[in-house]
Amino acid sequence: MKRSAFFISDGTGITAETLGQSLLAQFENITFNKFTRPYIDSVEKARAMVQQINNAADKDDVRPIIFDTIVNQDIREILATSNGFMIDIFSTFLAPLEQELSSHSSYSVGKSHSIGHNSNYMERIEAVNFALDNDDGARTHYYDKADIILVGVSRCGKTPTCLYMAMQFGIRAANYPLTEDDMERLQLP
Repeated sequence: MKRSAFFISDGTGITAETLGQSLLAQFENITFNKFTRPYIDSVEKARAMVQQINNAADKDDVRPIIFDTIVNQDIREILATSNGFMIDIFSTFLAPLEQELSSHSSYSVGKSHSIGHNSNYMERIEAVNFALDNDDGARTHYYDKADIILVGVSRCGKTPTCLYMAMQFGIRAANYPLTEDDMERLQLP
């Protein structure tokens, strides 16, 4: 069986896609045509999105699954007119949280990826700078400041791995490329 699945957001779509993918992965016997649609932030874009969803429903002859993280109520209502099965992530989880916390949520776009109040932001930026400064054995005299040093042959993915660790976790990662000379000395700098 094959079904269309849409991850729709008025922001980047990362939250809708991540949660949606996690849930759909539980259904191994179904193949999904997955579509991420970020920045659906106007009535016009929402109406165009409804048309895409309805076209997929007609083509597949079954309702598409929709995961959305739309903040604007008017846009959510337009999406709800589509021929899809809609899972509104915010309304599903925010209403019970508001009740439990006795507080109203801000319903703001992009809060989960915001840097405004993130105390780890500067730490991650410094880690990214460290990874770039200590890339490919360029500045080995700072290795003592590294949280981790990746060692491997050239072109094996050390740099993107270091940058990923820096951006996601604030890890100060350096990397060193193995050469024939290193193999003869059996020693790193």
